[in-house]
Amino acid sequence: MNRPLFERVLGTAFAQLPPVLRALHSVPRRQRWGGQARVRRGRHWLVAPCAWLARLPPDAEAVPVTVEFVVDGAGERWDRRFGDARMASRLWVRQGRLCERLGAVHFRFALEAVDGEIHWRAERGWAFGIVPLPARWFARVRCRERSCQRRWRVQQRGEVDARHEQGGLADRADH
Repeated sequence: MNRPLFERVLGTAFAQLPPVLRALHSVPRRQRWGGQARVRRGRHWLVAPCAWLARLPPDAEAVPVTVEFVVDGAGERWDRRFGDARMASRLWVRQGRLCERLGAVHFRFALEAVDGEIHWRAERGWAFGIVPLPARWFARVRCRERSCQRRWRVQQRGEVDARHEQGGLADRADH
């Protein structure tokens, strides 16, 4: 059996993560987590078209969220639901980096384990997987995953010349 995707990127640091983060990113085949999220988008004119291309959810306060993780031979599929809004992505490893396709946008992330958290940093982005997007658009795109009272907490921040934030708290619902 292949090692989990995040273990392949983080290496030996993966084993030092809190149990909740290791469980979240050690999907044997399929698991689902759920909870609540707050989604806030920036107001810059570029935010709406970029969010549409990446299929990001709309603004919401205390919206129910579920994330289903499915592992296959190519990597992982994440199917997130923020209320009625679906946000699906495909993740895989290439050259030691985590890659993710969100809608028509492909990202390459550097992951780092820091003080029991997983820090994501966007390095590159491409429209439709082939058209390079300006690196400055992603210079401030970050995500931080951490364990909080045996729960999973995710905070994402990104800017495309304006602020775009998502945050949420989720507990494991079932496997």
